[in-house]
Amino acid sequence: MELFTLLLIILTASICLYHFVLSKLTYFERLKIPHIKPIPFLGNLAPVVFGRMNPMEIQQKLYNLYPDAKYSGFYMFLKPIFMIHDPELISIIATKQFDNFCDHNGFENKSADPMVGKNLFNLQGDHWREMRRLLTPSFTSSKMKTMFGLMSQCAENFVNFVATESGKTGKTYNMRDILSRYANDAIATCAFGISVDSFKYPNNEFFMHGSKALTFDVRTLFRIFMIGCFPRLAKLFKLKTFSPKTEGFFKDIVVNTVKTRDEQGIVRPDMLQLMMESRNKDSGPKFDIDDMTIQAFMFFSAGFDSVSLAMCFMTHEVGINPDVQNKLREEIDDVLRQTNGKPTYESINRMKYLDAVVNETLRLYPVSPFTDRVCVKETELPPATPDGKPIMLKPGDGIMLPGFSLQRDPKYFPHPDKFDPERFLNGLNVDNSVYMPFGIGPRMCIGNRFAIMEAKVMLFYLLWHCDLEPDVKTSIPVVLKKRSPFLTADKGFWLKLRARDSKILVTQ
Repeated sequence: MELFTLLLIILTASICLYHFVLSKLTYFERLKIPHIKPIPFLGNLAPVVFGRMNPMEIQQKLYNLYPDAKYSGFYMFLKPIFMIHDPELISIIATKQFDNFCDHNGFENKSADPMVGKNLFNLQGDHWREMRRLLTPSFTSSKMKTMFGLMSQCAENFVNFVATESGKTGKTYNMRDILSRYANDAIATCAFGISVDSFKYPNNEFFMHGSKALTFDVRTLFRIFMIGCFPRLAKLFKLKTFSPKTEGFFKDIVVNTVKTRDEQGIVRPDMLQLMMESRNKDSGPKFDIDDMTIQAFMFFSAGFDSVSLAMCFMTHEVGINPDVQNKLREEIDDVLRQTNGKPTYESINRMKYLDAVVNETLRLYPVSPFTDRVCVKETELPPATPDGKPIMLKPGDGIMLPGFSLQRDPKYFPHPDKFDPERFLNGLNVDNSVYMPFGIGPRMCIGNRFAIMEAKVMLFYLLWHCDLEPDVKTSIPVVLKKRSPFLTADKGFWLKLRARDSKILVTQ
């Protein structure tokens, strides 16, 4: 009898589980929305889980399957997501009806994992608005101009090391490594007020802790997967994205920096300073050390990982396209002659071809390959197809804006797989609802100006002092890494760098 009861319980539980999963994975079928048939529990992510496709390849496949649909359905494991194809509808969702889609998908582990759950990206509602309003002045043009000198010093340290080590014979470098070091130094000085030279001192604590924190091994990816897809279980088991050691290191830096600035009256034009100044205001958000650490670490992690990857793609494309490299160097040499070898913030910002090279790289390899939103107010979507019916989105429904696919759509960018900076010089009318490398609307990446300046300064100084050449280890064309949730190269980024006689350029 006990065995029969146990079997009955198991059978009942199995039937309930089956119907629960079935109800989730037939959602788009019931709504008659174009979609790829999902696999139980894995949804449309089975090829990613088993390492057969990069997530962006999945996005591209779904986008291309339904070219005439305004949107299609995508299953992120058991969660149905509306992928928006139509630029006009994207503009409505991301800007005109922003208040209905103002949040990213929820992160329910805020108390157990505040370093992730309470950073600007994951904040929601009024709390996000207050934080965004406070941090925005850190990234104005005037602040970028002030940070330019600090960033240029980091670039000088970078190219002096590479040019000296490579010499006239050249040397092959892992660009991911050396560009991560440059990004690390730029963020350390511009955000934390700490002078670091990761080329002269390769094992400095700041770089080592950052590298370890942002190395996503299998264990870390599993934690991220659980936190993102099964937040209640993650909260129950108190799973955290980063180790207590990493959190402690960055908190100590913020504590010591704040203490030194308070005691010595030091004022710097950075994000940390703005949060410190909030302590003396009568209204608005006020930040303690934990809040400051969380937001500063968010800025560090985004710049260290995402931006350094973008710079890897930039140097790769410049290195394998000699015509682009020659034209860009001509522009650089011209600026050097005009400024007598002392480039300024204004002179680099006026460089049209440099701007085109950066924009074209970000088109092919956007920092934000997709933008997610969650519905917070009931909103009607038009029919997905001409023969369909309008759909009523409810609070909690997920939205995906597929920037990676839109930016490779021949309807908007002729010959989309070709690296062609000229397209940004020939009167191309770039629609923000199609070109969105840093996202779109009020929740666009707050540090996009910083990231672009960081990349431009790096390219300027690197091509000023070095030639970039493909190596036998260079992958042409780039093949996306399958076993990665990020946009990165399968076999890494490898280029041969060769020092050039840059001293004579100024006196010509």
